[in-house]
Amino acid sequence: MMNRPLFTFRRRRSVNSDAVLGRERRCRTICACIGFGLMIFTLSACVKPEVVVPPGPPEEGFLLGPEDVLDIVVWRNPDLSRQVVIRPDGKISLPLIGDVQASGLTADQLAKNIAEKYRQYKENPVVSVGVLEVNSYYVFVVGEVNTPGKLQLKSYTTVLQALALAGGFTQFASRNDIQVIRHMVDGDGKTKELRIPLRYKDLISEDGAQYNLVLRRGDTIVVP
Repeated sequence: MMNRPLFTFRRRRSVNSDAVLGRERRCRTICACIGFGLMIFTLSACVKPEVVVPPGPPEEGFLLGPEDVLDIVVWRNPDLSRQVVIRPDGKISLPLIGDVQASGLTADQLAKNIAEKYRQYKENPVVSVGVLEVNSYYVFVVGEVNTPGKLQLKSYTTVLQALALAGGFTQFASRNDIQVIRHMVDGDGKTKELRIPLRYKDLISEDGAQYNLVLRRGDTIVVP
């Protein structure tokens, strides 16, 4: 009769110990999961995509493009002065010298090229080029925005400004997976595609200016 209470006491003690050990294991597992989650959150907050291009406007200045309207003045030669529109092939036509490449040059560079070509007809020609209308500066916004399509722009525009002009994000947009696709010409004259990853939370952060790129002609913003 004396053994039954002792046996019962030991059995209950063993059951309670197992329960305590089980709770400890669960607590350790939960703490480990929380710690891992915090580590991932911290790393994702610290790691930012590399910006592989300067965020500001092109250092060389505004580059002319197709459909831009130009006012070309040759000093003291009204017959050679005229307003022209850059053709889709990037050239303009002028008296005596014919076709001149204009697209991809600044207004000053084009004026120097025209003056050089007129030297065979006139001594020390003075040429000025003014831009009457900017029609070649445009970008595309595609994907999960409210108004996707082509944006015709008249002044330098950033990624955030273009997204606003496109009506902002839809409810399905992956805001932190934005890409800017840019086509560039390398030293060999070959066109290559550059993809610039951007995250919306970086664009609106305190350091957002270094990520909020100024767009170039023909850039495409993709919002998946």
